[in-house]
Amino acid sequence: MDNATFQTLLKDLTNHAGSDLHLSCGYKPSIRQHGDLIQLQTYPIIADDNLKQLVSFLLDDRKQRRLQSELSIDLGYSSEDGERFRINIYFESGSLAFAIRWLNGKILTIEEMNLPSQLNQLPKLRDGLVLMTGATGSGKSTTLASVIHIINETRPCHILTIEDPIEYIHQNQLAVVHQRELGSDVLSFAEATRGALREDPDVVLVGEMRDLETMRAALMVAETGHLVFSTLHTNDAVGVIDRMIGAFPGPEQANVRAQLSTVLRVVITQRLVKNINDDGRVPINEILWVNHAVAHLIREHKPEQIRSVMETGRDAGNMTLEYAIAERVSNRQISLEQGLTITTRAEQVKELVELIQASSIMSIEEGYA
Repeated sequence: MDNATFQTLLKDLTNHAGSDLHLSCGYKPSIRQHGDLIQLQTYPIIADDNLKQLVSFLLDDRKQRRLQSELSIDLGYSSEDGERFRINIYFESGSLAFAIRWLNGKILTIEEMNLPSQLNQLPKLRDGLVLMTGATGSGKSTTLASVIHIINETRPCHILTIEDPIEYIHQNQLAVVHQRELGSDVLSFAEATRGALREDPDVVLVGEMRDLETMRAALMVAETGHLVFSTLHTNDAVGVIDRMIGAFPGPEQANVRAQLSTVLRVVITQRLVKNINDDGRVPINEILWVNHAVAHLIREHKPEQIRSVMETGRDAGNMTLEYAIAERVSNRQISLEQGLTITTRAEQVKELVELIQASSIMSIEEGYA
């Protein structure tokens, strides 16, 4: 595949407002639009030689050797139109395949992304650990880029990001921002996170906590008075705590539980659901703010009681997944049917929808009284 064809494909992805482009041997290119995959019928079926040619264009010799040894590689790429993409090259059934995500370089505000207003509190934090969780493609990196952008605009500090690859490029504003990319600038998330303390950061973004050593390093950096943001692939704000602690060997878990109860500030999960018009997607966020009560329950290993705090602590900014769904349904942003696809507590969602709608009616009636 020559460069001109590749650039045209990228242009088609952005023109269709797609999120992802998939290239694989024996098939036509496909784009993901509003969550659904659509084949681009105007293109021919892709041959393996086309993909090998594209690899030669995108990767230098060192990265090609890495692809052959590790069988997959991530990289950031800017098109001739100046659009930013994250490209994952991997093998399937012995042939090359590409998953290309459009990063839509403009960093949107929390309001523009239709995120809960509680997230405006994140840039105001001064220390501790913030975890953003969700499945691949749920917009975790996009949300964190917005938070980092706000800090960059409003705080004279040093922001250090460790990413694989660099997705959103931040230009220095009130802050000084240094962005380090795995494979080009650093060898591993763990090594770069441990080394961050020597680079005088105030805010550290660890793109992903993939392994035990990265988790250990992130906790250490947060414990020494820095503000650390990172992501994990889970869909449950309470469950992520036990998942993280469970990654450590048994003898360490009690100490890690105490450590996490001290440094953890907030856990946000994010999912994307089709909007009610079926022409876009809406974020659904579960939010757990860690206060003294939650910190105590983390130390004592009582996850079921943490959920109760979330259910009763909406005034403090907490939000369960079910309440977040019910709010979107009540505001006619998503359908009830779509909302129920991401929860196992269907009856609770329905009850909350009725409660929110009844409360809205009462508010309107009181306004007329």
